[in-house]
Amino acid sequence: MSNIVIAVGEQSLELPLSVANRHGLIAGATGTGKTVSLQSLAEGFSRQGVSVFVADVKGDLAGIGQPGADNPKVVERARMLGLEGFTGEGTPTAYWDVFGEQGLPLRATVSDMGPLLLGRLMGLSDVQQGVLELAFRVADDQGLLLLDLNDLRALLTHVGANAKDLTLVYGNVAAQSVGAIQRSVLALESQGGDRFFGEPALDLADLMRTENGRGVVNVLAADRLVRNPRLYAGFLLWLLAELFEELAEVGDRDKPKLIFFFDEAHLLFEDAPKAVVEQVEQVVRLIRSKGVGVYFVTQAPMDIPDDVLGQLGHRIQHALRAFTPSDQKAVRAAAETFRPNPKLSAAEVLPQLGVGEALVSLLDAKGVPGVVQRALIVPPRSRLGPVTAAERRAAIDGLPIAARYARAVDRESAHELLQGRAKRALAEKKAPEAAGQETRSRDRPSRSAGEAVVDQLAKGLARGLASSLGNRTGRALVRGIFGALLRR
Repeated sequence: MSNIVIAVGEQSLELPLSVANRHGLIAGATGTGKTVSLQSLAEGFSRQGVSVFVADVKGDLAGIGQPGADNPKVVERARMLGLEGFTGEGTPTAYWDVFGEQGLPLRATVSDMGPLLLGRLMGLSDVQQGVLELAFRVADDQGLLLLDLNDLRALLTHVGANAKDLTLVYGNVAAQSVGAIQRSVLALESQGGDRFFGEPALDLADLMRTENGRGVVNVLAADRLVRNPRLYAGFLLWLLAELFEELAEVGDRDKPKLIFFFDEAHLLFEDAPKAVVEQVEQVVRLIRSKGVGVYFVTQAPMDIPDDVLGQLGHRIQHALRAFTPSDQKAVRAAAETFRPNPKLSAAEVLPQLGVGEALVSLLDAKGVPGVVQRALIVPPRSRLGPVTAAERRAAIDGLPIAARYARAVDRESAHELLQGRAKRALAEKKAPEAAGQETRSRDRPSRSAGEAVVDQLAKGLARGLASSLGNRTGRALVRGIFGALLRR
């Protein structure tokens, strides 16, 4: 099995596929070449039959599906590095989009997301988070299936309308918190949650496809998604958790099943609760045994918590600027993460690196970090930059899995079940009332205004009872590596 040539310095720097699941880091200031390094690395994995998932936060990774190498700078770089037979070549690509506009619709169910990540998406307070977890526990105990945001609203309506009874079993339920969560759900819906939550949900196997022996690069259009950092980070966290939970242990393999690039990685950890950071650390530590490698892309290594950074074996560090004292501190910290090379001072070289140049340290086949080297990144063979709307549409329509995700499915779930229960409850109430009214009508000509008010209140109560829970279908709602926190 061939290695992936990443860069050329005093010698060719190659990443052995057998240790590619030991994770990695691509870092550097804006404009120093991180995106090109990412594209070249993703392309290299694809050529070796390894599938890739990458979030395209600026729209300039979409060109990986089209032939390139016609860029004069790319041609010159290939000549400088002595890359023989370097020609333009597209990579098998699948385009995805949470909003369904620039790729296949990528969906998940509310139950798959779980209360912890969902609460972070909505920016809930500790008290509100507790109420949301309580609501999920009620749904789990009663067997209510939550697919979309309509189902979640129905559940919250039930919790609010029956707070007094639920408090006796699950603990205090503050009506104010339920109302605040409902408002957060509406905000999440306006940000695109109504498109993301639902079915058909993503089948993880569709992220690990190959075409003609080459791994498919799954490009998530994230230019709009990243405008809401919580939604962006929460979505990618969910996907990592799903991979961790669903994939079987495979031990050491000759190559990974999937490489997961997490661009703008600092968004994952900004303002994140300690519990979330701990679980990210746990996932990164353990998911490599599932055949998945995680590569973080960010400006500086300091953006990544130390416990996570210590697990990233492969390092590509582009230039860091040292204009301020804090910049100088970041440069020293980045330099100290490498295995020293007596031939160069990493701290002195880092601010001097040109575009497309980096300090590179890779694990060898035995998992031992190599000494840091100054090197030029190998250019990609695919197009640098975006694709046209017509090229994107043609690629999407040509995907063999396109028909599976094209149309949303709204099967019977909590919202429909609860509406049915409400109607039955109202009908059962009206039946004896109608019989009593017929008897009373023989004694008095009409109802009083007070009785009319009582009737309206009864109807409102019946609507509140729309949360009676239906038959259990699907898996438990409090689930996954993140849901495990709630079961401690």
